[in-house]
Amino acid sequence: MPSTNVVHVQLTTAHVELCQLLKLAGLVSSGGQGKHIVAAGEVTVDGQLELRKTAKIRAGQHVECRGTVIVVDDPVADSTGPMHDRDELPLVK
Repeated sequence: MPSTNVVHVQLTTAHVELCQLLKLAGLVSSGGQGKHIVAAGEVTVDGQLELRKTAKIRAGQHVECRGTVIVVDDPVADSTGPMHDRDELPLVK
């Protein structure tokens, strides 16, 4: 039985695009690779096949790709004010 790696990504925005999440989690080295993997049907979101390359992934969702589960944690609030979708990129824990 293959082992499953778990990577936690904590958002600093309300959502992140699927291809960007794959890159942030270290599963691919470029956005183009991420798009290819999604298009090839190698990614599931919450157990369902996901073919939309720019699907918006939010806190609480689980993405699985190539034996790795990405757990998307709640956004962190910025101490200087409210969160904005494009102010910052998500952080990898």
